[in-house]
Amino acid sequence: MKSFAEFWPFYLQEHSHPLNRRLHFIGTFLVHIFFIYAVVTQQWLLLWVVPVLGYGFAWVGHFIVEKNRPATFKHPLWSLMGDFKMFYFMLLGKIK
Repeated sequence: MKSFAEFWPFYLQEHSHPLNRRLHFIGTFLVHIFFIYAVVTQQWLLLWVVPVLGYGFAWVGHFIVEKNRPATFKHPLWSLMGDFKMFYFMLLGKIK
């Protein structure tokens, strides 16, 4: 894959199970909350929780629910972009 546009359909395929998508949504939602809270309160040590929350929920979705390997291992930046794109699409009702 040479672009995020090529990666996106693969990303969606790897997240086809509704529970996996929900787990990603929860993790990404918590990432937003903890990041904003840490910045607003200037409690910078809380930022270590951000990747733990995001990857924790996502990896449960992949290893237990979807039974596949997270795309993060081969495409970390595109995978992160995909997580946020899927989150906002779900928030807007563009993805169930």
